Amino acid sequence: MEEQISPSPVRNVISNGTSEKRVFRVRGMHCVSCSKTIEQVLQKVAGVESVSVNSVSEEARIECAKETKDEELKQAVKKAGYALVEKKEEGLANAQPKEGHDHGSMMEGAELRLLRRKLIAGIILSIPIAIGSFPELFPFIKTLEEQTRLSLLALLATPVEWWVGFQFWRGAWYALKQGKANMDTLVALGTGAAYFFSLFITAKKLLGSSELETYFDAGAVVITLIVLGRYMEAKAKGKASEAIKKLLRLQAKSAHVLRDGKELDVKMEDIVVGHVIRVRPGEKIPVDGVITEGATSIDESMATGESVPSDKKTGDEVIGSTVNLTGSFLFRATKIGKDTFLARVIQLVENAQHSKAPIQRLADKITGVFVPIVLLVALGTFAIWIFIGPEPRLNFALVNAIAVLVIACPCALGLATPTAIMVGTGKSGEHGIIIRDAEALELAGKADIVVLDKTGTITKGEPKVTDTIGEENTLSLAVSLEYHSEHPIAKAILQKAKEKGIKIIEAKEVRAVSGKGLRGKDAEGREIMLGKPAFIIEEGGMISDEIKNQIEKFESEGKTVMCLAVRQNTLDVKGVIAVRDEPKPNAREAIEKLKKLGKEVWMMTGDNKRTAEAIAEQVGIENKNVLSGVLPEQKSEKIKELQKNKLVAMVGDGINDAPALTQANIGIAIGTGTDIAIESGDITLVSGDPIGIWKAMMISKATLRNIKQNLFWAYIYNLLLIPIAAGILFPINGTLLNPVLAGGAMAISSLSVVVNSLRLKRVKI
Repeated sequence: MEEQISPSPVRNVISNGTSEKRVFRVRGMHCVSCSKTIEQVLQKVAGVESVSVNSVSEEARIECAKETKDEELKQAVKKAGYALVEKKEEGLANAQPKEGHDHGSMMEGAELRLLRRKLIAGIILSIPIAIGSFPELFPFIKTLEEQTRLSLLALLATPVEWWVGFQFWRGAWYALKQGKANMDTLVALGTGAAYFFSLFITAKKLLGSSELETYFDAGAVVITLIVLGRYMEAKAKGKASEAIKKLLRLQAKSAHVLRDGKELDVKMEDIVVGHVIRVRPGEKIPVDGVITEGATSIDESMATGESVPSDKKTGDEVIGSTVNLTGSFLFRATKIGKDTFLARVIQLVENAQHSKAPIQRLADKITGVFVPIVLLVALGTFAIWIFIGPEPRLNFALVNAIAVLVIACPCALGLATPTAIMVGTGKSGEHGIIIRDAEALELAGKADIVVLDKTGTITKGEPKVTDTIGEENTLSLAVSLEYHSEHPIAKAILQKAKEKGIKIIEAKEVRAVSGKGLRGKDAEGREIMLGKPAFIIEEGGMISDEIKNQIEKFESEGKTVMCLAVRQNTLDVKGVIAVRDEPKPNAREAIEKLKKLGKEVWMMTGDNKRTAEAIAEQVGIENKNVLSGVLPEQKSEKIKELQKNKLVAMVGDGINDAPALTQANIGIAIGTGTDIAIESGDITLVSGDPIGIWKAMMISKATLRNIKQNLFWAYIYNLLLIPIAAGILFPINGTLLNPVLAGGAMAISSLSVVVNSLRLKRVKI
C-alpha cells in the first residue's frame, strides 16, 4: 500500500545570510542580446546584487535581498517584453519531480507548439506568395490582372508579417522602449521595409501605375525561414540540455520504508533522515544512506562512470539512484532531498551550464555592439545605392539594405559558446566528472602542469601495515596515540592492532604536530611520540644504526615509515612501523596519457625523498618532478612556485588539499562515492580513478575546440556575407544577395552552430 502524506512545499531559493539566489525560467528569449537586456533590467531592481541569464537554457539566476519580491522581478522583465516563470528545481527538493502541474514546462511546450503552427502557416502562405511574385517563371500567373495579382499577394503576406512574424515586431517594440536594438529590430526593420514598400507600390499600381517592383516574397519568405531556424534551434537546444534530463530520469519513484514492523510504500518526498528502507534486487536506491543489514552488489555507474559493480556490506555507504543488482538489504537514510549526491550533482551541472567561459565574454562584448553597427551599415548601404546606384535606385537601395539587416542577425554568435558548454558539461557528467563552471571547463585542457597528490590520488589511500620491528609493545603504544585519528595511516595501524588482538589503552594528552606525527603520554606517564624519522630527530630522538638501515630499506621499497619513540632520560626510538599504500591500477596509464597530451606531471607528498621516488618510479613520474617532504601548509606555496608563466592543475582529495586546490589555476578533487568533497575543487572526479583527470582534460580540449569552431564560422559568416549583402560584388560581376537567400543563410548559420555543438556528444574518451 502507498502511504498518503502531504508533501511540504519547497521554495525555489538558496539562502545566504541577508541575500538569496532564485532561479526562474525565462520566456520570449531568442538570442544573446535578449539575455543581456534582461540582465540589465533586473540589475535595476532594488535589492538585486547579481544576475546571470542564459539564452540557451532559458534561465535567469538572480541573487537578491530576501526582501525583494518575486513580483518586482517579474514586472521588470515584463516591461522589457519577456516573462519570468518560477522554475521547479527538479532533483533538488526531494530528488524527485512531483506529479502534477508544472507551469514552466507547460508554457515551454505551448510555445514550441505555437512556433510549429506559425511555421506551417508561414510555409503554406509563402509558397503562393513566391510563385505569384514571378509571373515570368509561371505562365499561369500571367492570366491574372496585375492589380488582382498584387492584391492577392498583399492579402497573403499580411498574416505572415503580422501573425507569423509578430514576435519580431513585439521584440523590436520592447527594445525600442528600452532605447536598444536587438535581433528582432533587424528582422522587423528588414521585413517591415519590404512589406510597407510593397504595399505602397501596390497602392500606386491600383491607383495608377509604377515601374517599381514589389517585394512581398522577400518579407514573407524571410520571416518563414527565420521561424524555421528558431523552431529547429529550439528542438536542437533541447538535445543540448539532455544531460540534466538523463540525471532526473535516474531518480526512484518510491521507497519501501519499515515502520513499526510493517513495510510501507512511501513517496520520495515523504522520506526523512533516519528512515530504514528495504531495497530489493533490481530496484533503485531511493536516497543516500548506510547499509544496516545485508550485503549486495550495486551498479554505481551513474555516479562514478565505472561499469564494474561495487560490492557492499553492512556499514558501507550507498548512493541514491544507483541500482541494486543482487541481494536484498536494509539501509538507514542519511541524506535526502537537496543534500543527496544526485541532487548536488544536478545542481553543479546546472550551475556549470549556466556559467560563462572567459572566451564567451569577448563574444558577448562584440554582440553587444554588433546590432547598432549593422543598423549603421544598412543605413549606409541604402544611402549609397539611393545616390549612386543604377535605376531603379530605390529598388536596389531597399533590397540591399534589407539583405544586410537579415543576414547580420547575431544568433550564431550568441549560441556559439553556451550550446557547447551545455553539451560539454553534460558529457563530463556522464563520465562521473563534475565541472563546477564554464571557466574550469575551458581552462582544464590548457593546464601546462598537473600536480598529483600521492595519497588517495596516485595511491589507493588504503595503506596497510607491512612490517613492525623493535620492542613487542611498539604496535600497542602506536595505536594508543592513533586511536582517535582519522588519518589513513592511523586506520591502518588500528586495523593491524585489531588483527593481532591487542588491547587498546588510549594515551593521554595526545597532540598532533601537523604533517609530522603525534605526541602524548602512556599509562606510566612517559612521553611517547609516533611520527616521521625526521620529526623524531627534530625532537632530539636517537635512532640506532641498525634501525636506520631498516628505515632506508623500507623507504627504498616505497613504504612510509613511522618511528615510535619513548622519552625516559633520553628520547629513544623503540620501534618502527612500515606502511605501504599501493598505486591505483590505472595510475601509470593515466600519467602516460597526460604526458601524451603534453602535460608535465608532478607528484607532491609529505613522504621523504626515498619513499616518494620509489612510488614515482612505479607510476612513471621522473624524480625531478617529485616534491617530497611537503607539509600540508606548504602545498599551496609549492603550487605558487610552479605557477610562474604556467597554468597548474592540482589534483587532491578535496579536503586536506583545499588550500592547494584553491591556489591552483584548476583544482581537481578526487574521491570515491559519497565520501567525495564535491564542493572542494573546480572539477570533481567521483570515481577516484586517475584516468578521470585525462578524461576531464580531453573533454575540456574538445569543448574549447568546438567553441572556437563555432565562433570562427559565426564571425566569418558575418564578415563575408554582410559586404556581399551590401552589394560589394555588384560593380565586379553584377552579384546581389537576395533577402530570401539572406534569411535562409542566417537560419542555417544558427542551426549549424547548435548541430556542431551536439557533435561533442560523440567525442570518444
